[in-house]
Amino acid sequence: MKSLREDAFRIIEDSISSVLPEKAVEQELKKLDLGDKIYLVAIGKAAWRMAKSAKDCLKEKVKGGVVITKYGHSQGPIEGLKIYEAGHPIPDENTITSTKEAVELAKGLSKDDTVLFLVSGGGSALFELPVDGVSLEDIINVTDMLLRCGANIVEINAIRKRMSRVKGGRFALMASPARVYSLVLSDVLGDRLDSIASGPAYPDSTTTKDVRKIIRKYDLKLPKHILQSLREETPKSLDNVETGIIGSVSKVCESAKNVAVSLGYNAMILTTTLDCEASEAGLFLASIAREEVEKERPLERPCAIILGGETVVHVKGTGKGGRNQELVLSAARGIRNYPGVVIASVGTDGTDGPTDAAGGIVDGKTAKALEEAGIDIDDALNDNDSYHALQKVNSLIKTGPTGTNVNDLIFILCDETKVREN
Repeated sequence: MKSLREDAFRIIEDSISSVLPEKAVEQELKKLDLGDKIYLVAIGKAAWRMAKSAKDCLKEKVKGGVVITKYGHSQGPIEGLKIYEAGHPIPDENTITSTKEAVELAKGLSKDDTVLFLVSGGGSALFELPVDGVSLEDIINVTDMLLRCGANIVEINAIRKRMSRVKGGRFALMASPARVYSLVLSDVLGDRLDSIASGPAYPDSTTTKDVRKIIRKYDLKLPKHILQSLREETPKSLDNVETGIIGSVSKVCESAKNVAVSLGYNAMILTTTLDCEASEAGLFLASIAREEVEKERPLERPCAIILGGETVVHVKGTGKGGRNQELVLSAARGIRNYPGVVIASVGTDGTDGPTDAAGGIVDGKTAKALEEAGIDIDDALNDNDSYHALQKVNSLIKTGPTGTNVNDLIFILCDETKVREN
């Protein structure tokens, strides 16, 4: 063991490395016979790395393809493939241009062709072509509305599928009669294949009835032409698609546990499906940390308690931040003056909300340091300004784009310190 913070950064680095897509794609492709006429379409934040690995494995069997990833996530040209960067979490004109390119590729294929469809988190925003009567601005506005009201990813995607020509299984229909083989890095809790990137090549399990419930739940005020598009049902079966999951939040949590054990901690995974308000999750984690310090449970110290999932933020203010930053800022209130505790939370893709940080890390001294810097934690949380608060006390975690995306990694580290400072 080194310092808690040093160990935390080691756990983050090694765990994320374990779910980088290159090896996962390579291992899966070795098992498959996709023929000699393969067309590659890759979407999501990990699209470039997945595509590069696939091209290196399949070489001349790949006859062409399109790669669509987030700005800053491409690492250069890949021979024979067209590389696009586009907007995330809000789609932009590059999204439309690149998706059209992929659609044109898919529409021209025969039954002797195979589409290798590589999917990772962020694909919903990065792979988009509106249905007739709906504009890109409509999709942007509805997506923003859903994000701000705190809708979860399954709810958001249920709405977006019906505004899109490529989501909810519709892309696979376009590719027919070609065979589609989809390799997926899951960023959806429970690995719901129809929700990952809004399921462009998977039958949709959500219905128009579900959509009506979501509209009522969040009291969404949508114009008539949007409501009309939401009445259209999506494909419920596809006969030209096979799908395999090659990475998920469960794997990153298992890796974090193994790294923690190697560093000398007793470790456990508490859950891989954390799904609640970020600030509430932070208070919950702080309460677990206090239980550890005061009563040494659920584990003997030193210990690591690991969680995976994806919290939500109801945006009320005008500040800057993300769910991971908001979680740890909230947690800082509950571990004030507990010197032997660190709480960290990061997005495995290296980005947290519309910021350049992956998340944040706090300890027993963070709350006091914020106070001395003139920052009130409650005020910062109410303004959703976790980024600037954590930045003031050097508590942001910045990894840069990682090339993968399997939800968030969250953990508590406790050393053997038994006292609480006054």
